[in-house]
Amino acid sequence: MHKNKKEWFATWFDSPYYHLLYQHRNENEASQFIDQLTAYLGLKTSDVLLDLACGKGRHAIQLSKFGAMTYGVDLSENSICQAQKHENVHLKFEVHDMREVFKNNYFTHVFNLFTSFGYFDMPSDNLKMLQSIHQMLLPNGILVIDFFNSHKVIQQMIPYEDKEIGGILFHLEKKVIDGKIIKNIRFSDQGKDFEYQEQVQLFTKEDICQMLMDTRYKVLDIFGNYALTSYEKESADRLILVAQKI
Repeated sequence: MHKNKKEWFATWFDSPYYHLLYQHRNENEASQFIDQLTAYLGLKTSDVLLDLACGKGRHAIQLSKFGAMTYGVDLSENSICQAQKHENVHLKFEVHDMREVFKNNYFTHVFNLFTSFGYFDMPSDNLKMLQSIHQMLLPNGILVIDFFNSHKVIQQMIPYEDKEIGGILFHLEKKVIDGKIIKNIRFSDQGKDFEYQEQVQLFTKEDICQMLMDTRYKVLDIFGNYALTSYEKESADRLILVAQKI
């Protein structure tokens, strides 16, 4: 059975099976979220934006439509290759590890969307990521983190699930181990067996706020969904934090 020894996200996100499994993601929802977010932030064409862990670029593409220079970076070479097909004078994509500084003291806004935080085995890497973002932001720059509501994720977790997509039967198993939600993904294709894993830290609102304060940010707002209504622990679908570099 194929298992990869690298960090899980370095291989799973670069796999065509990842994009097959999650092909149902709603582009209209992404567009509406960006519309809400850009209106709330009051973005200007003179701003410089970074979509950190951009995947195939669906959020970066939407952000660039407002006329601001927009960059998207991701560790997945395959995703960036797809995203680069959408490049234009206002939109550029590059392969990059979000723990490292991409451009120093350069961006007015950095976006880390759709639960692209809390991937790392070492807690220090989460802080390193936030510190790198701090270096990339201009003075008083804004960071937006879109994470899941870990409380609701645990409450609604389905331990076992099978999904047939594109003729492939995916066997999904979720469990909580050592403060992480672990998803094991097993399937067969063309006579080969595959197994991948996703791991995301179950950070609470308080956890992320503390990390932001520890890395010199001021939390400005916390929202609970893509309509940007207030965060309520029991009902919120998302945990969206807006913070400013200090």
